[in-house]
Amino acid sequence: MRCPTGFIAVTALTATLTGAGVATAADAPPKEAVAAPAAATAAPAANPAAANPAEVVTKVNGVAITRAELDRATEALLGQSHMQGPTDAAQKKKAEEAALSQMVSEELLYQAAKKETIPDLDKKVEEQVAAAKAQFPSPEDFEKALVANGITAQQLKDFMQRDVVISAYIEKEVSSKITITTEQAKKFYDENLDKFKTPESVHASHILIGVDPKATPEEKLKAKEKADGILKQVTGGGDFAELAKKESSCPSAPQGGDLGEFARGQMVKPFEDVAFSLKPGDVSGVVETQFGYHIIKSTGKKDAGVMPFDQVKDKIEQYLKEVQTKEKVMAKVEELKKAAKIETPK
Repeated sequence: MRCPTGFIAVTALTATLTGAGVATAADAPPKEAVAAPAAATAAPAANPAAANPAEVVTKVNGVAITRAELDRATEALLGQSHMQGPTDAAQKKKAEEAALSQMVSEELLYQAAKKETIPDLDKKVEEQVAAAKAQFPSPEDFEKALVANGITAQQLKDFMQRDVVISAYIEKEVSSKITITTEQAKKFYDENLDKFKTPESVHASHILIGVDPKATPEEKLKAKEKADGILKQVTGGGDFAELAKKESSCPSAPQGGDLGEFARGQMVKPFEDVAFSLKPGDVSGVVETQFGYHIIKSTGKKDAGVMPFDQVKDKIEQYLKEVQTKEKVMAKVEELKKAAKIETPK
């Protein structure tokens, strides 16, 4: 069985699996109890099943691509793009054409790649499978995701084997032959300085006396009085971090109230306005937000600026190499197409 979304399939497949509603270990927690709420993202809708999944839609040097495989690839491609499923014939056709083009490219690369010998192929495939499983909380969650996406563990292993084979081929025939010089990276940096701008940011800690949204006026007053009392301890020489550990109701309390560094737009506005107005070392008065009453301490501030070249050099070189690799891989695919027999049944 071929990969569902072309020769960059394993990443897409993993994203498709984790998109089935199973959280991964890489999911990051929100910014404590002062973070601005994030917008929800809708999950992609599945394509309707084909009437005849065994129908051959294309042959690549005699190797068939079936309707079922194309439907799966189309759905995965839409998932990668965070798009809803097509709602009309024109949209469906456009998505299928893109998916089929990727599948033909992947098949051509695989046919060329499998002629090469790859040391420790089985071991590399098992490592890929293990890495995919590790993204799920439990083996049961992994199995549920496979079922939800209509594939078996063996099919996943087959997908990943093709990916390993193709990746090794691309590395040998393309990537290993590309060198990005410091001069090329610097030129890109100089011509794209806007991409390396850093916003104004602050590093702050806080003590939160939380208030339930349904709290009575009396309960709010009591919380405010408690916050005022803590503020007096801080301004009187009390240790801010120790008071945060003892009194704060925010998840940041064990870290002495440390919220880390953040830019504008990451915290609720009343908190943000005060945090950005403080000088490093300053402590605010009591600040009210939807979460309760805060005492904020600024521990650092950075003006907006541009990241120095030395700091981003490696990432630029990696990006430029990826761009060149993609271009050369597509050129290789076009070369393979010229020598291939690609049949589309009428």
